[in-house]
Amino acid sequence: MERTFIAIKPDGVQRGLVGEIIGRFEAKGFTLVGLKLLVASQELAEKHYDIHKERPFFKDLVSFITSGPLVAMVWEGDGVVASARRIIGATNPLTAEPGTIRGDFAVSIGRNIIHGSDAIETAQREISLWFTDAELANWELTIKPWLVE
Repeated sequence: MERTFIAIKPDGVQRGLVGEIIGRFEAKGFTLVGLKLLVASQELAEKHYDIHKERPFFKDLVSFITSGPLVAMVWEGDGVVASARRIIGATNPLTAEPGTIRGDFAVSIGRNIIHGSDAIETAQREISLWFTDAELANWELTIKPWLVE
């Protein structure tokens, strides 16, 4: 079963959007298998954003993601990586469609509320950074037959 990493960034936590965001993934029918509230360490943030380390905004990304509590999650389901990206919306909230998380709640690219893995391989890497295997629950929704044929 496919899994993805989702993080509600410090701005989303500060704005009280945690329940709303979790609700969107639950309503879609995905299974929450990992959840924790934490303040990311500098080391973890740098590993997470490693792909951007040569870019001029790297320092700002790390600084922001470590600036307060975030909610780290792992969601499971058929096509969850691609579907989550559609639920989240475009990286730049100014071009994100209404009805997406960023389209409905975010105002600027530097405060875009949520992170979601962009590919299956990325998701696997990010999940292993943020969660140990013991922190992930293996279970199935009892309504799964009503969601997936």
